[in-house]
Amino acid sequence: MSKGFDDIPFFDEEPAPRKPAPAAGGIAARAMAARDKTQRPDYLSGLNPEQREAVETLEGPVLVLAGAGTGKTRVLTTRIAHILSTGRAYPSQILAVTFTNKAAREMKERIGVLVGHAVEGMPWLGTFHSIGVKLLRRHAELVGLRSDFTILDTDDVVRLIKQLIQAEGLDDKRWPAKQFAGMIDTWKNKGLDPAQIPEGDARAFANGKGRELYVAYQNRLLTLNACDFGDLLLHPIRMFRANPDVLKDYHDKFRYILVDEYQDTNTAQYMWLRLLAQRPQGAREKHPSPPPPHKGEGQERVAASRSPSNLVEERLSAPQASPSPLWGGVGEGKSREEKPRVNICCVGDDDQSIYGWRGAEVDNILRFEKDFPGAKVIKLERNYRSTEHILGAAAHLIAHNEGRLGKTLFTDRSHPDDEKVHVHAAWDSEEEARAVGEEIEQLQRRKHNLNDIAILVRASFQMREFEDRFVTLGLNYRVIGGPRFYERLEIRDAMAYFRLVCQPADDLAFERIVNTPKRGLGDTTVRNLHDYARARDIPMLAAATEIIETDELKPKARKALFDVVTDFRRWQTLLETTPHTELAEQILDESGYTAMWQADKSAEAPGRLENLKELIRSMEAFESMRGFLEHVALVMDAEQNENMDAVSIMTLHSAKGLEFDTIFLPGWEEGLFPHQRALDEGGRAGLEEERRLAYVGITRAKRRCHIWFVSNRRIHGLWQTTMPSRFLDELPIDHVEVAEQDVSYGGYNRGGYGQSRFDKADPFENTYQTPGWKRAQQHRTEATRDNWGTRSGHAVERIGYGESGPRTRTIEGELVAKSTTAEPSRFNVGDRVFHLKFGNGNIAAIEGNKLTIDFDRAGQKRVLDGFVERV
Repeated sequence: MSKGFDDIPFFDEEPAPRKPAPAAGGIAARAMAARDKTQRPDYLSGLNPEQREAVETLEGPVLVLAGAGTGKTRVLTTRIAHILSTGRAYPSQILAVTFTNKAAREMKERIGVLVGHAVEGMPWLGTFHSIGVKLLRRHAELVGLRSDFTILDTDDVVRLIKQLIQAEGLDDKRWPAKQFAGMIDTWKNKGLDPAQIPEGDARAFANGKGRELYVAYQNRLLTLNACDFGDLLLHPIRMFRANPDVLKDYHDKFRYILVDEYQDTNTAQYMWLRLLAQRPQGAREKHPSPPPPHKGEGQERVAASRSPSNLVEERLSAPQASPSPLWGGVGEGKSREEKPRVNICCVGDDDQSIYGWRGAEVDNILRFEKDFPGAKVIKLERNYRSTEHILGAAAHLIAHNEGRLGKTLFTDRSHPDDEKVHVHAAWDSEEEARAVGEEIEQLQRRKHNLNDIAILVRASFQMREFEDRFVTLGLNYRVIGGPRFYERLEIRDAMAYFRLVCQPADDLAFERIVNTPKRGLGDTTVRNLHDYARARDIPMLAAATEIIETDELKPKARKALFDVVTDFRRWQTLLETTPHTELAEQILDESGYTAMWQADKSAEAPGRLENLKELIRSMEAFESMRGFLEHVALVMDAEQNENMDAVSIMTLHSAKGLEFDTIFLPGWEEGLFPHQRALDEGGRAGLEEERRLAYVGITRAKRRCHIWFVSNRRIHGLWQTTMPSRFLDELPIDHVEVAEQDVSYGGYNRGGYGQSRFDKADPFENTYQTPGWKRAQQHRTEATRDNWGTRSGHAVERIGYGESGPRTRTIEGELVAKSTTAEPSRFNVGDRVFHLKFGNGNIAAIEGNKLTIDFDRAGQKRVLDGFVERV
């Protein structure tokens, strides 16, 4: 007897000669049965009634509405295992579509655990695009390509479009190629050929030449024997429509179609699926179910009598034999014409459709029953992740959406000690970050792993406040779905400008920005500068000052380099006389760096501009640009180890599919969440998607969920009074608890919009209950109280809220870097010192005014000597 599916022919391969089967009841047969019993788990055990129904309903169209944490992936993989184990289809007759390669790999691994190596025979399990590639490789000539076509990446696409724009005699700065690449991608996601795009869209680019450029682009791709990612869906759609016979072949091939995350499909993906899943009315199944691996004793297959060309047809038309235990029978006792020709099962959650901004259409899942009349809808509402209060809050919130099919999550694991969803109000984002940090410290004291804590923000600029605060507290953190704030491209570029102004000998900073934005200073010019500087042992900026007086460079490059040198000379003269925040803005504006991102039409550009504004805002807490740069050096020095225990910081969109014990949701204010852009562009549909995003955020929490909003936030570079999000009043009172700030975080004696924390006479009159504040109170002295608000004997001013806000002196527990001094440190290696936050420790190394200290409890940290005192 063969193992699993080894003797089943796939595609057109010649079957191997029949091997003698082990004798029934013999030792070999019994040993194999014992092996299979051990290796094949009972995949149906442990399923709840709804999950089992979704797995076993194999006839006709099925929509599985799977709420957050209800076992969606398990249902999908178990359903495929059930189809294979019962012999409903060969592995090659199942089309299983996912959205990411990671999801496809995980699905294949899970199915492999359930049914063994049979999963290796599933060539049609993958993403929309990977399956599209398979289709095009087989039928490339039907869309004007050769089977060895290449797939262009984003950079290649932009470069090709730029060539076409220039060939049309258009200004590629006025009409950026990246912008048009985004427009083409949008059209292809909607399944639109050049002739089908709306006239308004066609005229929105290049003075009405949008359609002509789209046609020229597609023709150029065919000439190059290439396609982009959008073509991997668009070409199969065109091919199926123009070649009904090819489409019919795939109708006959795929007996089962399964789709994961159906709510995230865009229009092109939806059309692609409809073509494969919907049959002409009145069509009947051409072939019976697959035969069992063996027909019975005495019936041998003679391979020599068959040719590869008629193998598949003979196999499909062969009479159905008695089912074996492995394969089972299909529709036993029924005529094969009574069974539908294809069975489609879509798994998704309309309440988690949050990618409308990249083309996803929630209407695809909402109209499933209309697209497939008689479809069975199975709701998975039993949640295995979250507490009753978290589910109650999420369900009450999402019920305000009108465009949904409707379901209510519940859990069987309720406990009277489960915490309600906590809602917190803060004065501003700084207080928000500090309070969240203190709460995380409290959890850490109770042995809560940082890996089980996440902060989910609506916009990436919110991350910076938390990152700085965690560095101050010494809390490990990681940013998921992107680099940490000070590691982002635009921040590194801006910091390079600032570093070079403060330190003209910083050659690394010079090389980074000398041609950013583009100034016509290519690699050859930079290499000449580098050689000139090394030969004379001078910095590259000084070398540039000298070389522009010679004829070493071409006139265009010499003029561009002269402008760079002139700019830096001017900025350096302003360093001591101009407020550093104003100077930073001036540098970014006059260098053309801000204008570069303003002209960029990519989806990332607005976020990069917001991050630059947040960078300028973060500098206000420091007395000079040099002090700020030193602070950032400490931030960048914080090692990011993926294996360390650390708090996760990410956007709400990046959090889909993840779960954590404790979730913090900051920034629930009108304009930020729901985001104003979503409201302006999408209207009610945009609002409902924002509400779904809130639902996703809440349902990431397993045990605790904390929601925050503030009364004042810096938006677009300006302090604004904010209104609480409308979503807050849509939460149910029974499942929500309003946090008492005066108890947990000391309060600020403001009473709403009253006195600010900056107006305190005695900084120690706060009543914090956190570990750091308790240590500060224990070690308070007259000197610390009188010196609070001064640094090295010099008063520190900081801005309050807006131009008319109070201006008082404080550092309020922040890590504020002072300028590096040439004077020797007053400490020595081995000295015993005390730090307000980290406690006692011994100095391990000294670098200027930076101390590396081995703290007794906090481990090794790098701090400034102004923040420790000798014990």
